Amino acid sequence: MKDVAARAGVGLKTVSRVVNSEPGVTQETERRVQEAITALGFRRNDSARVLRKGRTSTVGLVLEDLADPFYAPLNRAVEEVARAHGALLINGSSAEDPERERELALAFCARRVDGLIVIPAGHDHRYLEPEIAAGVATVFVDRPAGRIAADAVLSDNHGGARAGVAHLIAHGHRRIGFIGDRPRIHTAGERLRGYHAAMADAGLPVSDAWVSLGPTTPERVRAEAERMLSGEHPVTAFFTGNNRVTVTILRVITQLPRPVALVGFDDLELADLLSPGVTVVAQDAARLGRTAAELLFRRLDGAEDTPRSVELPTRLIVRGSGELPPVEG
Repeated sequence: MKDVAARAGVGLKTVSRVVNSEPGVTQETERRVQEAITALGFRRNDSARVLRKGRTSTVGLVLEDLADPFYAPLNRAVEEVARAHGALLINGSSAEDPERERELALAFCARRVDGLIVIPAGHDHRYLEPEIAAGVATVFVDRPAGRIAADAVLSDNHGGARAGVAHLIAHGHRRIGFIGDRPRIHTAGERLRGYHAAMADAGLPVSDAWVSLGPTTPERVRAEAERMLSGEHPVTAFFTGNNRVTVTILRVITQLPRPVALVGFDDLELADLLSPGVTVVAQDAARLGRTAAELLFRRLDGAEDTPRSVELPTRLIVRGSGELPPVEG
């Protein structure tokens, strides 16, 4: 900084103001300082800045799986909000493993992130209580925190599933299969509740054989779909619990000699280009990420009201697969 100050003909405080985007510097002086910085290859010492200000201008994001298309727009939205606040985003995948989620979150805290956004894999987040008490702002997204009070930004999973299944019922279906994720996952449970609510609203019974929750591996989903499509009274439609299940179900039903209706929770790429297009209950992943990040920075700016839970609406997108009439096998 002394070299920059000497080259620009200004004091150290002026260089500090320019580097930290503080007011009180004329445009001409700022230009000279920036030219000196460029010429000398000066880089701000962020470690020293952390010691002085107590903030690192970094936030951590714990996702389920960075490779999942659902999380890409969410991640990007968080990154854009962080960038607008002059912060750097670091992220990692929990692989739906509670222990890995814990390791990642605490590793971010050990690197002194200012805040955390977590898509939880586990159901007990008391391990974060010391970090939150120490000032690490924390927001949960997509699923609520377990056993602690914390900000959360969620989609209306119950209402969205209810609307999707009601859509199938409105098109004549009475035997509707539901295949979803592991029952311990909050979103899977809420979507199952929505399925049951829609069936109950229509006065329709639900056979245990029509419902299957578990890992979303293609092998399990395919086996369960084929089971539901066989027998004397097969299902005539599916409501799928997430985009991974939807893809596998599409591979099954497109090989059948008769049409089977389908509504999936979560949109997926190219869904509108298939024939018929895939009717979905869409979440706004980008809005989830943006809302969570804005809430996080609101906390970092000093907001101290009680933890909030924000629920965002879903949207039924009609494309054709959910409007197919029932055909008996």
